[in-house]
Amino acid sequence: MASHVKFRDRYGLKHRLLSDEGHTVADAYGTWVEKSYMGKKYKGVERTSFVIGPDGRVEHVLPRVKPVEHLGQLVDVLTG
Repeated sequence: MASHVKFRDRYGLKHRLLSDEGHTVADAYGTWVEKSYMGKKYKGVERTSFVIGPDGRVEHVLPRVKPVEHLGQLVDVLTG
């Protein structure tokens, strides 16, 4: 959590950043998946962004986001 606070403060973000240490939410949202790297399989988070509306409902899902493209995708969703 401390790293999230530092990140938020460093970039002047106004929104809360969430942490899922036990991957309970990732399991529920289907983003805790089997991955592989150099032939080794392991469990990890599939980078996915969920835009949650004021009523608590998921308004948009951006699956398998890539850091280079992510900001533009979010801006499109939030301003579109």
